[in-house]
Amino acid sequence: MKTFRRKKQTKQNETSRRITNETVAEHRERILAGGRRFKYPVQYARHRLVINTIIISIVTLVVLMVVFWWQLYQQQNSSTLFYRVTRVVPLPVAVIDGERISYSNYLMGFRSQEHYLRYKEGVELHSKDNQQQLNYYKRKALDDAVADGYAAKIAREKGVSVSKEQVDQAMKRQRQSRDGETSQEAYDAIVLDHYNWTPAEAREVTERRLLYQEVAYHIDTLAIQQREQVAEALKTEQDFDNIAESIPAKGQARVQAGVTPLVPRNNQDGGLAVTAANQDIGVISEAVRSTTGDGYYFVKTLEKDETKVSYAYLKVPLTMLDAQLQQKRQEGSYREFISVEKIASPLVPVK
Repeated sequence: MKTFRRKKQTKQNETSRRITNETVAEHRERILAGGRRFKYPVQYARHRLVINTIIISIVTLVVLMVVFWWQLYQQQNSSTLFYRVTRVVPLPVAVIDGERISYSNYLMGFRSQEHYLRYKEGVELHSKDNQQQLNYYKRKALDDAVADGYAAKIAREKGVSVSKEQVDQAMKRQRQSRDGETSQEAYDAIVLDHYNWTPAEAREVTERRLLYQEVAYHIDTLAIQQREQVAEALKTEQDFDNIAESIPAKGQARVQAGVTPLVPRNNQDGGLAVTAANQDIGVISEAVRSTTGDGYYFVKTLEKDETKVSYAYLKVPLTMLDAQLQQKRQEGSYREFISVEKIASPLVPVK
């Protein structure tokens, strides 16, 4: 009897579950209600997962930034990885008169010296015995980067620039040697081997140094004044020593006289030997801007043959840009973000 009733009840339940036009809406709601039990817990878990992911990402980023800062500014890590990062991220190594000095420019200079000493001289700068040399080359690289950065600031303010042709000519001069001109491919290989610079990096360094020279020539009114005084004195006086003594010195701006022995016509002396070789013996040139950027020269040819030349010179040095740079360093507008000891020479013990 009970079995009969159970079968009858089951049959009635199955009949009631049948989907008809009248029960389709009710059946759909029943299905959706059953699914909601799984929907909301999944939404809650996904929301929690997103929040946790964001928190973990932020914490990881902060930790990486702290580690990177510690390695770069405290440990002064100069590895290729950190150098490449500074080439992408414009991090400062110092600031002077509001101008941020690029960390990558500092590393570019220091790493070139480090590479040369390690692979060409067999010197391991990072050993305890060579700590003084390490500090010397770090200081030199930092000072050069600051000087180039300050010159770039003045260049923007004064509208000074260097053209692509000037850079090309400077790169060509660098390929000159006593044996002739080195090919671009050979020159690039030598620079990479000696200084670990790519062609683009070598050109960048050359352009920065050229800009520094252009700014130095542009702003040095004292050198221009002394240059005109020398030119005027040469109208009545031919003795270079007498002329140098007659021009009043102002601080470091002192006219200098000198004589060279016979040197190759293509001697690497800022273009002075070329100037002397291209004029007759006894002739004094007009003021020549040295391609090394150290000042104006008046050149008198003393002796020459097919391969060599000797000359006397009067040098009017450039001093104002260096003086301005030193003044800014002493003011409160200058700050370095890494600690580098000042070393006069890598071979002189610090007292």
